[in-house]
Amino acid sequence: MSSKILAVSAASLMSVTGFSHAGNGSESQIPITSLSAFNQTVSEDHTVTKNSVSFKNGKIDMAGVLFKPARMQEGKAYPSIVVVHPGGGAKEQTASLYAYRLAQQGYVALAYDASHQNESGGEPRLLEDPTSRVEDARSAVDYFTTLPFVDHKRIGALGICAGGAYAINATMTDHRIKAVAGVSSFNYGDGMRKGWRGTGTADELHATLLSVGLQRTAEANGDQPMLLAYVPDSTKGVTEPDMVEASEYYRQASRWKLDSQPNRFLASSNDKLIAFDAFNGIGTLLTQPLLLIAGSDAGSKWHSDRAFAEATSASEKELFVIPGGTHMSLYDRDVGKAMPKLLAFYAKHLR
Repeated sequence: MSSKILAVSAASLMSVTGFSHAGNGSESQIPITSLSAFNQTVSEDHTVTKNSVSFKNGKIDMAGVLFKPARMQEGKAYPSIVVVHPGGGAKEQTASLYAYRLAQQGYVALAYDASHQNESGGEPRLLEDPTSRVEDARSAVDYFTTLPFVDHKRIGALGICAGGAYAINATMTDHRIKAVAGVSSFNYGDGMRKGWRGTGTADELHATLLSVGLQRTAEANGDQPMLLAYVPDSTKGVTEPDMVEASEYYRQASRWKLDSQPNRFLASSNDKLIAFDAFNGIGTLLTQPLLLIAGSDAGSKWHSDRAFAEATSASEKELFVIPGGTHMSLYDRDVGKAMPKLLAFYAKHLR
């Protein structure tokens, strides 16, 4: 097993990965920092096709967007990557941005809505259930195996934020996934138990559990479900820098706001999230190659640090730190700094 931690300046990314021109997802590409700009870019790019698809997760109909190279050779099977969106996100946002960049480089890439959320089915609506989220990723792999142009032996996974931890957890028990990468990974269970920066107290945790119990009792006796915001609806009064950026990203129409995503989840999700640990067993179960990418200034970087430290059985592992990067910068403006490392990683393990 090999492992390493890299902190590489933006200027040296090209020499590290060997990518040297603007069409390869490198830092020289102009960042796409809004949903409208992304949709326009994709519509004008004739090298990539984008199609709405559906697949099954048990009885649930899952909604996805499939990105493919436009000039695929008939009869050829291509390496493919499942892309898992953040908590509170949707397939059209950063998951599609990464999927699109991967398709530009010859990969088939699938972004999809989590079950119970957005255009995917599942009741109750707006549930953030980590067990379901992990099964979503496995079901996406199932879907890949039904496509004749996908090489079943070259399937990878990529997740952003909570999706990064969900993707890693799915890979631990689904060895059809040959390599996994997490960008700004956020282990939702750790985050709920310890707070965004890992400084939460036991009293705060138990207060949350008490409120969940009271809410479940109220709903069992006829009250309406309570909905909570994933991120602040506005930046007013918000002091946590990552949450300021998150609010701008998700809630401003000039950024990546999606009208169909209400930025809400069921309060009754919290007990499930608190009981979940995406990295439990990672030292034994994860044998595939692992790449973690995090910003040096991200309040969530400690999640990537933990995964890197505990993934002792991974055949190869690397923590790639982007100086000056934040949690949210890797959703859009620093995607060009992450892509060369991702492309080198998947080229090595899926080509």
